[in-house]
Amino acid sequence: MSAIRVGVVGAGGRMGATVCDAVAADPALALVAAVDPHAVGREMHGVTIAGELRALAEAECAVVVDFTVADAARVTLPWLAMHGIHAVVGTTGFTDDDLATFRSEFTGSNCLIAANFAISAVLMMRFAELAAPFFETAEIIELHHDKKIDAPSGTAVTTAKRMAAASDQWAADPTQHEIYTGSRGGVGPAGIHLHAVRMRGMVAHQEVILGAEGQTLVIRQDSYDRVSFMPGVVLACKRVADFPGLTIGLDPLLGV
Repeated sequence: MSAIRVGVVGAGGRMGATVCDAVAADPALALVAAVDPHAVGREMHGVTIAGELRALAEAECAVVVDFTVADAARVTLPWLAMHGIHAVVGTTGFTDDDLATFRSEFTGSNCLIAANFAISAVLMMRFAELAAPFFETAEIIELHHDKKIDAPSGTAVTTAKRMAAASDQWAADPTQHEIYTGSRGGVGPAGIHLHAVRMRGMVAHQEVILGAEGQTLVIRQDSYDRVSFMPGVVLACKRVADFPGLTIGLDPLLGV
């Protein structure tokens, strides 16, 4: 069986380079193209980074991994759909309208979008969702490196949405006065508060704290290195062809 031909968009960035390393190291995958207009000409495992998407079609990619930003991905994903190429996407910040557009466009190929590809993070979100109906209060604290420009993280937003959908019995926030505006964090779905920490030395971390009378449950996930996301990315490259249309999250691939 021949290796799956994979291209990487955003290959010049730290995450994109890590994806290239993971794809090149897996015998079931073959890195055949890399695109990044900010790193044209750089070599990645024998592949020269190109500046235009057409390099993906010319290399006959079956799957393309995109870890860029939402504005760039809004251009890349329709292009991939038009060319019948599967997409594995770690970019966050898409709107409901974006997702509706992707659903309508990916008919000849498939697209998987995940807020987090670390399997431990996928399980953390699932555990929080399962726990939500048993608690009346909950808050989410996400901690990331100081280069992350958006807040809260896509993982935190996804976690809050899933918890809110799992229960409608949340207690009201008792806070009547903030000495420092924003000290209670941002208010997410169902009134769940989200707090974002940006700090040097961190990669990606999240705590979900749930409380009921006389007890608390803390669910924490830590990614200490970007390689923590790679088993999920590699799995998605191998399985995206099995899930028609648009798939949100890694959960279906893991069966959780």
